[in-house]
Amino acid sequence: MASFNKVILVGNVTRDIELRQIGSGSSVCDLGLAVNDRKKTQSGEWVDETTFVDVTLWNKTAEIAAQYLGKGSPVLIEGKLKLESWETDGQKRTKLKVVGERMQMLGSKKSESAPAQASRSPSFEQASFDDVPF
Repeated sequence: MASFNKVILVGNVTRDIELRQIGSGSSVCDLGLAVNDRKKTQSGEWVDETTFVDVTLWNKTAEIAAQYLGKGSPVLIEGKLKLESWETDGQKRTKLKVVGERMQMLGSKKSESAPAQASRSPSFEQASFDDVPF
């Protein structure tokens, strides 16, 4: 039987990203992603439920993430699930994580010195209908 391994997540980065180089010269970074889900309880009350997911990015994607994303940055990650297993003090451990294949930044650059997007674009009230070419 065929299988399909694809994950698409939208969430916020949980910590600043540290880029590192491995022996082969490839860039890699690990980031935490908080994905929120809003559910309605039986009593009719809305409750937010957060799932924390570990994501690994490689090469140019890792470099771009480290440069432009920081704690709290919204991002879309598309990738595959991977089960890692290791042994610590005689106990077998496993961890399910996402290996990112594609990343889409959803916010602005992490730099605080950049002006807000809203202040750079004119509002509707500032536009003049005399400037419309038709």
